[in-house]
Amino acid sequence: MEWAANRPARMHIIGVEPRDVKDFGHLNWLKCGGIWSIFAPSGDRVVKPVRRLHTVFLMFAAALVLLPAAGRADIYRYVDEAGVVHFTNTPTTNRYAFYRKETSAVPSIGEIINRCAEQFGLEEALVRAVIKVESDFDARAVSGKGARGLMQLIPETAREMRVQDPFDPAQNIRGGSHYLRLMLDRFDGDLELALAAYNAGPNSVRSHGGIPPYTETINYVDRVKGYLDYYRRNQDTLL
Repeated sequence: MEWAANRPARMHIIGVEPRDVKDFGHLNWLKCGGIWSIFAPSGDRVVKPVRRLHTVFLMFAAALVLLPAAGRADIYRYVDEAGVVHFTNTPTTNRYAFYRKETSAVPSIGEIINRCAEQFGLEEALVRAVIKVESDFDARAVSGKGARGLMQLIPETAREMRVQDPFDPAQNIRGGSHYLRLMLDRFDGDLELALAAYNAGPNSVRSHGGIPPYTETINYVDRVKGYLDYYRRNQDTLL
C-alpha cells in the first residue's frame, strides 16, 4: 500500500513515529503539531510519493474497511535503497527488523491529549483540566457564544489555529493546546493570566492589567486550577 506525502515533517502510522518520512500535507485525520495518524490494514505499509490525491483517499477508505480484521501485532520496518520507509506486521523477508509493538489504530482522547501536551510543552493535567471546565469532555459541545468542541474554540481562534473541524477531537485538542501554549508564552508563563486570556481573550487581560473582573472568568480560572490539582493526583482519569 502506498501513501502520498508532500511536506517534510514527522509522521505517525498505526502507532509508529518515524522521523525520516513525510506527512500527509492535505489530510487531517489526526494532527498534534507535526504528528499525523494514518490507519492501514495488515500487510506492508509503504511511504512514498503518489501523484493523485484521490488515490490516497481510496486507500484510506479501504483501510477502514479492512482494519477490523487486522489484529494487533509487532511492527517491523526497513529503509530501502531509495530511502523509502516500509512498515509491516507480517514481515516476508529478512530485510525487516523489529520496530515496536503495534497500538490501537484509533487514538483515545487520553492519547490525543498526551501527544498534544508533549508537542506544545504543556502538562497533560492542564489540558485535561481545561477540557473538563470548557466542555466536560463533550466533543459536540457548543456554547451560546459559538465556541465549539472539547476545548471550546470560537471560529476566529479555530481559523488562527488552522482547525478545520472543531468537532474532531484531534483537531480541537491540537488547536486548543496550541492556543493555550501561546497564552502562556504571551503572559510569561503566568498560569492564572494565561487561563484568563483563554477565557476572556488576551486583550481583556492586558487592558485590565490582570484577571478581568468578570465573574465568569474569575470562576473559570479557579475551576481550572482546581481540576489541574485533581488531575495531577489522578493521572489516569478523564472524569
